[in-house]
Amino acid sequence: MRRRSVLLAGALAGVAGVTAAARPASAWPGPYLTVAADGSGDVTTIQAGVDAVPSGNTGPFTLKIQPGQYKGQVVIPADKPFITFRGQGPDPTAVVISDDRANGTLKPDGTPWGTSGSASVTISGSDFYARNLTFANTFDEAAHPEITNRQAVAVLTRADRIVFDNCRFLANQDTLYLNSPAATTMSRVYLRKCYIEGDVDFIFGRATAVLDRCAIHSLTRGSTTNNGYVTAASTDLSNPHGFLLTECKLTSDAPAGTVYLGRPWHPSNDPNAVAEVTVRDSVLGAHINPAPWSDFGTWPWRDARYAEFHNRGPGALVTADRPQLTPEQAATHTIAAYLSGPDNWDPVR
Repeated sequence: MRRRSVLLAGALAGVAGVTAAARPASAWPGPYLTVAADGSGDVTTIQAGVDAVPSGNTGPFTLKIQPGQYKGQVVIPADKPFITFRGQGPDPTAVVISDDRANGTLKPDGTPWGTSGSASVTISGSDFYARNLTFANTFDEAAHPEITNRQAVAVLTRADRIVFDNCRFLANQDTLYLNSPAATTMSRVYLRKCYIEGDVDFIFGRATAVLDRCAIHSLTRGSTTNNGYVTAASTDLSNPHGFLLTECKLTSDAPAGTVYLGRPWHPSNDPNAVAEVTVRDSVLGAHINPAPWSDFGTWPWRDARYAEFHNRGPGALVTADRPQLTPEQAATHTIAAYLSGPDNWDPVR
């Protein structure tokens, strides 16, 4: 039987049952291996595939992930850059990578996992690329009333030059944690045509991130007044760019006016964490509150860097509570302005 994939010579030493010659992956740069939950590939788990990538890898290494459910935490360490997750199904629903723990879920030693520790997938290796798959945290809030700290992260990023292309992110509170190794370290993330779902602060962190043509769905929490916050950026004051939502569509089943675009997160009460979020050229559903920015505890939203530009839809108003960019300012709030950096990174091309 012809082998399903080929690998970098010696890269899989110690991984049971995997041997192969070295040659580039078909239709994709660099070596690859096949992950299949049913045992028909080289490895059966995502983490086994990550473990097979050589430390200090200097070029693309692809995990071709066959359709299936892949349960269990996945950690990509900082010394394994250039990894690609490529879902092999017809659409992102065919490959689902998930875990089910929350901030307050206890470890075997009796201590809680915490928000970062709850992540189903943690990405600390730079130049990561994911295409055509789903990341989920399936923690069931209703089934665990004893757990009050319910932050449950689907993906945590801690690295630079990360791309998610046609991916889904599913959870409730704190779905997508876009972070960096340190407060003053810029880490860039580009999300193209993705679907992000959650309720409270479900796109948050201090990374510089562009959500381009994404579908952003706020889940209802059953409230008639407050069904959560789309963003909770914690952009460092030294960074001019936090989150840019451009040509996105924001939807919800929540009652009209009960969801906020964001509130400013100050981790550990850091005064230099001054949220920067721009929402432009996007369609806002009726669920968005007419005054869409909210205070976070004692931190007022008016001290944050919030702006809109040319939004439309029933949730898009222009009022004194909704700072708007001028056309001149809007020219500096573009995908390239947010992501290019000193290395002229261009993930759009």
